[in-house]
Amino acid sequence: MKTFITSAIIAAMAITGINAEAQTLAKDLKKEHKTERKETRREAERNVSSRSKDSFYADFGQIADVRWVRGPQFDEATFTKDGHKQTAYYDNQFTLVGTTENKKFADLPERAQKEIQKQYKGYATGAEVEYKDNENNDTNMLLYGTQFDDADHYFVTVSKGKEENVLMIKTDGEVSFFRSLGK
Repeated sequence: MKTFITSAIIAAMAITGINAEAQTLAKDLKKEHKTERKETRREAERNVSSRSKDSFYADFGQIADVRWVRGPQFDEATFTKDGHKQTAYYDNQFTLVGTTENKKFADLPERAQKEIQKQYKGYATGAEVEYKDNENNDTNMLLYGTQFDDADHYFVTVSKGKEENVLMIKTDGEVSFFRSLGK
């Protein structure tokens, strides 16, 4: 009987020790993952061209707290100007392609609001993004993984159940299907 109790105590101590070791390992892995994310972010910032940064400051002035990242196709600068958070996109010629800014449904042209409420009744609207094109640059923009012709547009996601779509809206309020995102 004493042997059984002693064995149980030893087993409990071993399990407690393993549990503590597992917790320490989990904490170490979490720290390592956080360090890797920071390094990935720094690497993305290092890959941004200094010429894109120079162009940005020429285009927008001395903005504080600009976050740079090298995206799949463009150098991207996320910043706040006049209280509005925006992202500017620079091509491989270090020229501004355009900017995006998050908007509200009420910011869309009235014609578009009515059309979306009529054609997509029962759908939830998600992100509303305004894209402003740099008309002096012929590079086409890429949003939601799809390229489109240069022009100012709004983009709105609409979803219902498993269906999620992106609509493209011209500044005059004309609404068209842009692409399906699926869920």
